[in-house]
Amino acid sequence: NRFASLTDLGFVVVQIDGMGTANRSKAFHDSCYGNMADNTLEDQIAAIKQLAAKYPYIDINRVGIWGHSGGGFATAAAMFRYPDFFKVGISESGNHDNRNYEDDWGERYIGLLSGDNYEKQANQNYAQNLKGHLLLAHGTMDDNVPPNNTLLVVDALIKANKDFDLIMIPNARHGYGAASLYMMRRRWDYFVKNLMGGEPPKEYEIK
Repeated sequence: NRFASLTDLGFVVVQIDGMGTANRSKAFHDSCYGNMADNTLEDQIAAIKQLAAKYPYIDINRVGIWGHSGGGFATAAAMFRYPDFFKVGISESGNHDNRNYEDDWGERYIGLLSGDNYEKQANQNYAQNLKGHLLLAHGTMDDNVPPNNTLLVVDALIKANKDFDLIMIPNARHGYGAASLYMMRRRWDYFVKNLMGGEPPKEYEIK
């Protein structure tokens, strides 16, 4: 699968249920209600630090993060809000500003628009903090998360004079369809080059 392939490339891959995930107590589930930008990121950092203390082969100075959709939102938030910890991020099809996404999503977990509660969670407002390598991707025909969500972040990064990478996939919807294997290969290459310091095979084709 997508995670096993990264371990085959030599990466340590972790998946952590931080506070806010289900199937535990109500307090655990509700811990970040009203603040989706929390994204359990502090829990992720704490767990990775604990794992690195236990397993010395984990390089705490080379931490990457990747996610799609809500995970794309979380990835950009990680790169912008914790730029000294997360060094490489791949943010795919993120709903970076929930004012530009479905109200049944934002209002369910953030609540109604009140003052700046959505504004202070929007990723583009923190783009100037970027220090590491960030790859943004989006399908131009995405009818779930409109591509202007990623373009808001692109605009902010340009205005902040930040280097970043961008892949816009023509005619692709939220899941990238026929371009999915291409995006997977680009994901591998980005981590190999920027996190591992290796040189991936040029234009490798997944069949």
